[in-house]
Amino acid sequence: MHRAVGIGFDHMHIGDQLRLAAANTSVEVVGVVDSSLERMARVCSDVGLSDVPQVLTADADAALDEWAPDVAIVCSTTAEHRPWVERLAARGIHVVLEKPFGPHVTEVDAMVAAAERWGTLVAVNWPLAWVPAHRTTHRLATGGAIGRVLEVHYYDGNRGPLRHLHDKIELDPTEADRADAWWYSKAAGGGSLLDYLGYGTTLGTWFREGEAPRSVTAVAHVPAGLEVDEQSVVVAAYEGGLSTFQTRWGTFTDPWTHQPQPRCGFVVTGTEGTISSWDYQPYVTVQDHGHPEGRQVPVDVPAPHEQDSIAALVHSLDTGTPLDGPMSPSVCRTGQRVVDAAVRSVEEGRTVTLDALDEAADTGARR
Repeated sequence: MHRAVGIGFDHMHIGDQLRLAAANTSVEVVGVVDSSLERMARVCSDVGLSDVPQVLTADADAALDEWAPDVAIVCSTTAEHRPWVERLAARGIHVVLEKPFGPHVTEVDAMVAAAERWGTLVAVNWPLAWVPAHRTTHRLATGGAIGRVLEVHYYDGNRGPLRHLHDKIELDPTEADRADAWWYSKAAGGGSLLDYLGYGTTLGTWFREGEAPRSVTAVAHVPAGLEVDEQSVVVAAYEGGLSTFQTRWGTFTDPWTHQPQPRCGFVVTGTEGTISSWDYQPYVTVQDHGHPEGRQVPVDVPAPHEQDSIAALVHSLDTGTPLDGPMSPSVCRTGQRVVDAAVRSVEEGRTVTLDALDEAADTGARR
């Protein structure tokens, strides 16, 4: 039996992750940690964990000593990912880290290094990675159904990060709520680009079996009065052509209730066909030479350990198999490199090559 703790209630997915952990027969939730007792109590009550010990962040070390967990679910602000992973890895605690991996690739590398040093796993949870349509698309794309993958086109987002909580509980935020939220703080790792671009670049890397682009060109829209973007458009140049990744806070509807227009999800094109894979849809549409009009392919039923991040980590720990797909550090790192290039492209108003980005990261790491 694995002993799990929840750390950081800044990201609303903490409730969803704790619910999954509580439902897993190989996991016992032994405690939660956050900077707000009120926030912890509300979420724990909603997910049926009111009796679980709840302590403030300042008392985390003593609580971890007492609870002796071997797994931590971290849903802190993005800026706090590295400190938590390093702190937990030194205790021998495996981490399920809510997306994105980190604010930039040097932080990602530090987290991976900490996990390797202490012999722990750090697994990144990308909720879209568990959507059966996208897992089906991966099987088809890597299985040759559309030939060699040439392009991945992605558009995704929601009405805004303050419009829902865990379990997709809907809210009606005020301007004051936005002013106080970490999601709208640049220092905390806010913005739609950091929130949603990693989905597209990480799953896109998975669809492409690890291939990275040569260069990235990006623009972002920062509304007046804000310090972070609510929309971004990214063009990535690969050997076989251009791929596009778009993020949006402010879609007309949330894709888990009604697909907005543009639709949220992926279109993958190859030398022999195309696949459209929309979020939460029960089928994907495949075009090929035999069906140029397109045919609907029912989504696969994922194996139990391919349905959520908690099950995937438990499976990896119990079987000794490495993390794979969008949870694997290597796939996530490539996705993060594209995100970093996009951030720099926005800041500098120019195309950024990944080689130049890597050279800059190496130079910074040696200082």
